[in-house]
Amino acid sequence: MRFVEITSPAVDLDLRYATADNLTGSPIYRRPLCLLHPEAARRLERARMLAEAQGLRLRVFDGFRPPAAQWALWRALPDPTFIADPRQGSNHSRGVAVDLTLATADGTPLEMGTDFDDMSERAYHADTAVPVEAQRNRLLLLGLMAAAGWQHYTFEWWHYQLPDAKRYPLVDDGALGPRVA
Repeated sequence: MRFVEITSPAVDLDLRYATADNLTGSPIYRRPLCLLHPEAARRLERARMLAEAQGLRLRVFDGFRPPAAQWALWRALPDPTFIADPRQGSNHSRGVAVDLTLATADGTPLEMGTDFDDMSERAYHADTAVPVEAQRNRLLLLGLMAAAGWQHYTFEWWHYQLPDAKRYPLVDDGALGPRVA
C-alpha cells in the first residue's frame, strides 16, 4: 500500500519538521513532504471541503512521520503527554495522524492561543486560559475535523488521528518509496 502525497493547492503546507522552526531547533526531515494513509487523505480532503464551505483553509504542519523523526522528537522532549514513545509507535508513524490548523482564505492562520508544538497546558484543547477567540477557533477546528471523521487528541489542539488508529500498522520510510527523513 502506498501513502498519498498531500499536494493540493487548496491546502497550505507549513511542514515545520522540514525546517528549524520546531521543538528540536533543527530540521528533522530532508525535504517538505506530507504523506498520509489513503483513508486519512480521504478524510483530510473532506475536512478541506468543510473548511472551504466556511471560507477557511487547512494549514498542515505534519502528516506521516518516519520512526527516525519520531526518535528525534523523543530525544528533544521525552514526555509521553506530547511525544509518543517511539518504542510503542506514533500514530503519525502509521500515516493516520495529522497536525494542522485553520487559516483564512488568504492564508492568515486563525488565532489558536499557542503556536504549533507548544508543549504546555495552554495547548490542551479545553484550556480556558487562552483568549476566547482562540477557544472558539479550536472548537471550530474540532467540529470540522470531527465531521470529517477525525478524532482529536486532548493535549494538543492541532493533533487529529483516525479512530482506532492503532489498528493501522507502523510504517518505516523504506516502504513508501521517496525517502522523507
